[in-house]
Amino acid sequence: MINKISIAIVDDDADDREIIKDAFAASGKSAECILLENGDALIDFLTSSPASGLPSLIMLDLNMPGKDGREALKDIKSNNLLQTIPIIVFTTSSSSKDKQVVYELGANCFITKPDTFNKLVDLTQSIIKLWLPEA
Repeated sequence: MINKISIAIVDDDADDREIIKDAFAASGKSAECILLENGDALIDFLTSSPASGLPSLIMLDLNMPGKDGREALKDIKSNNLLQTIPIIVFTTSSSSKDKQVVYELGANCFITKPDTFNKLVDLTQSIIKLWLPEA
């Protein structure tokens, strides 16, 4: 049985969520995108989903109101049922301190958001190859 590929896109900017979703769609691979506005919504979604409904990958912004990306990352990586989900921190930050902190918290990857849609599509294609080869 082939598992359904799903990507949780967590960003407080609705336009960014849609653009990231569109970039994954433009990559030509089939993946369901789950759009969530902050860390609180992500944790609620993850803890209320059956194991079979957990996302294959989480794209997590850092700076959001409510539970931010750092707090959500810490919560996920300290939960035995959730800690194996790959998490890509996807943010406007290019701060070396942010990179250090998120890697210490267990992030799998840190990516600064690109400045054009074409670069974003290229990036999502790379993410799929590296993190979702079964897509």
